[in-house]
Amino acid sequence: MEKGIFEGLKVLDCASFIAAPAAATVLSDFGADVIKIEPPGTGDPYRNLPNLPGYPASQHNYAWMLEARNKKSLALDLSKPEGQAVLHRLAADADVFITNYPPAVRARLGITHDHLAPHNERLIYASFTGYGEKGEEANKPGFDSNAYWARSGLMDLVRADLDTTPARSIAGMGDHPCAMAFYGAIVTALYRRERTGKGSHVASNLMANGVWAASVLAQAKLCGATFSERRPRERALNAVTNHYKCQDGRWIILSLLNEERQWPALARCLGREDLVNDERFATKAGRHQRSLELIRIFDEVFATQPLAEWRKRLDGNGLVFGVVGILDDIPNDRQMLDNDVLVPFENDTMLTVNSPIWVDGAKKVQPRRPPALGEHSDDILRQAGYDEASIERLRGSGAVA
Repeated sequence: MEKGIFEGLKVLDCASFIAAPAAATVLSDFGADVIKIEPPGTGDPYRNLPNLPGYPASQHNYAWMLEARNKKSLALDLSKPEGQAVLHRLAADADVFITNYPPAVRARLGITHDHLAPHNERLIYASFTGYGEKGEEANKPGFDSNAYWARSGLMDLVRADLDTTPARSIAGMGDHPCAMAFYGAIVTALYRRERTGKGSHVASNLMANGVWAASVLAQAKLCGATFSERRPRERALNAVTNHYKCQDGRWIILSLLNEERQWPALARCLGREDLVNDERFATKAGRHQRSLELIRIFDEVFATQPLAEWRKRLDGNGLVFGVVGILDDIPNDRQMLDNDVLVPFENDTMLTVNSPIWVDGAKKVQPRRPPALGEHSDDILRQAGYDEASIERLRGSGAVA
């Protein structure tokens, strides 16, 4: 039975928080054998995320379940020469090595590309950083909240106006898109290896991905464009690309870019056919010129019915709109379930979030629960050729736990 496109691919996940390990998770979803390398004692500090102030309380370690599913855990102390020797031995037989340690830390731990590549010319060495591999900020630590969301301008750009407090990101909001870019880099390198037989060093970082996410407006700035005044929702320049509050407090967003064709259908669905022939709004230019008037009208109309009713009325009429979702919607979202966006863990009814790519005819593994710290240490070492006496010595030295 097929176990995935990457069946037999050996991946060393020597990373934490969140983008780099999440890229390894995507590889594991398609069948790769991923070994999670963690420091003995506390393990990957990401295990502790749900215990931090402000995070949802649960009997389940939901963060670890998501990022570490399908993986095996090796508790390895890379500050010890014996631990580094184990990693070098594993790297000699691996296909991909993933890390997000800063360059200076990699050098100190003996896990740079120059350290590992001589052991395996086919190794794909994948490094992820906050601000890139070069320059004065190369060793600066960063999370997606600062290096992706804030540095790129996204935190500022989503503000309703310049008087609004900058909007905070949620956990992993930048990391997970970055993980897909990093996954793409790794797969590109694997494709190149198929053609050349040689491994390579690939890299990505939070800052670059953040600017890429903001790149339409970033490119406008690079072109010296003149920007319009930033306006709150109530003063938007286009009423048909705006969001509105429904009777039950839920929000809906309109995205009518083909306005000339869609305007009559929208007016009809809202029960305001009179607006089509209203001289104030009969033309696109008129609707834009009087957008504040039209927004007030739409506010009144949308406030008369709950979200579910507006979805019924708008669906099937060629109108592009979306629900402003809330977390309560997700567990029972039929479209997500039908499209395997949400999938159950193996031998369990609990759902998890699937990686967002599918390949026709290729099987994904059913998600397996994440490992306990060091759960697979001995098995991994045996497979690497260590005998029982050697394993005991490694345990005795504290290099393995």
